[in-house]
Amino acid sequence: MTIREQYVIPKKYNMLSMVLMAIGLLSIIILFITHGSKSGAENEVVRARFWAALLQNSVYFLLVTNAAMFFICATTLMWGGWQVSFRRVTEAISACVPVIGIITFVILMAIVFGGDHVIYHWTDAEHVQHDPILLGKSGFLNKTFFTVWTLITLIGWSWLGYKIRSMSRAIDDTKLTVEEGRKYMWDNTVWSGVYVVLFGLTVMSCTPWFWLMSIDAHWYSTMYSWYTFASTFVAGIALITLFVVFLKNNNYLELTNREHLHSLGIMLFAFSIFWTYLWFDQFMLIWYANIPEETIYFKSRLQGPYRGIFFLMLIINFLAPILLLMTRSAKRNYGTMTMLCVLILFGHWLDFFQMVMPGPLTDPNTKLTHVPFMLADFGIALGFVGLIMFVTVRSLAKWPLIAKNNPFLKESIIHHT
Repeated sequence: MTIREQYVIPKKYNMLSMVLMAIGLLSIIILFITHGSKSGAENEVVRARFWAALLQNSVYFLLVTNAAMFFICATTLMWGGWQVSFRRVTEAISACVPVIGIITFVILMAIVFGGDHVIYHWTDAEHVQHDPILLGKSGFLNKTFFTVWTLITLIGWSWLGYKIRSMSRAIDDTKLTVEEGRKYMWDNTVWSGVYVVLFGLTVMSCTPWFWLMSIDAHWYSTMYSWYTFASTFVAGIALITLFVVFLKNNNYLELTNREHLHSLGIMLFAFSIFWTYLWFDQFMLIWYANIPEETIYFKSRLQGPYRGIFFLMLIINFLAPILLLMTRSAKRNYGTMTMLCVLILFGHWLDFFQMVMPGPLTDPNTKLTHVPFMLADFGIALGFVGLIMFVTVRSLAKWPLIAKNNPFLKESIIHHT
């Protein structure tokens, strides 16, 4: 069997990614003209609509692409070799993190240090002095801490991701001896452990508190970061699966077969249930306690204008995966897996939409919120999809598609479920 080691970017694919990025850029420009450029204190909520759309999309797609490196490191720590045959796909997706990270950092800094305080109320120093709750959190929730932690997060993700990708590619032209193979796996295990620790301190802990939960700074949930992780990790697996299927349909990844697709399907199934478990636990505990400062978060989402989106994303993110992936044959079907992965990515994008939008779009006088016309949000999302497509395939094209000297490649070739 002849193995195609080098990926060649199709012209149509290149054009599609460019078109999607153009749609995203055009959507940002239009939304800025209609909302972001409005001046005056009376238009704060209007301007917040623009920044909330950028915040939601940038953070969502950053966390989804970053989940690819967590996937690599978690399986490395478990010494699981089944994913090695398509490891370069996962590495290529993780290469998007520095690019989207820069975009996200610019957006976050513009929101934090801008003149408006509708998205992050805690950035208004005068308001904080008259708000006992925000004043009590000010030692943690302040501009300096936010900026420093955001820099540590983004630089840490980017550098460690680069380090782990470089180690993988360094052995492409070197056949390892037994001792060299052991050292390689040990080094990979150590660096993967470092990354997982950072991931635990950021994605599973403080970072979602800063970037997302502080939008509703009076409200808090101890399960919020785990909930955010589950949402973006299952979406990250869906993204990996889409690229694997795409490459298989274009006659690449000859060593990857339906056994690997089945294992990815199992992970989609399992983590969709895990996300639902966290969703239910967070909601149930708040509902059962019935404490006003906690239930306010679900007021607009469960009984207000976001009720439809709230239950729609539950149907997409729980019922669809559990029903469609119940059978063995469904996990091995390219068409079913492609459709479901697109649905999951969209469903968790909706989840982030209802996590971000109600707070900034609440009128400070009437305390009422609304669901905005979502066409521009879809356009911005398509722009990020085009950017991920663009960066991922360029990373794929630079290096061999098969990590042929990885000590666990044989285990991956003979993988079965």
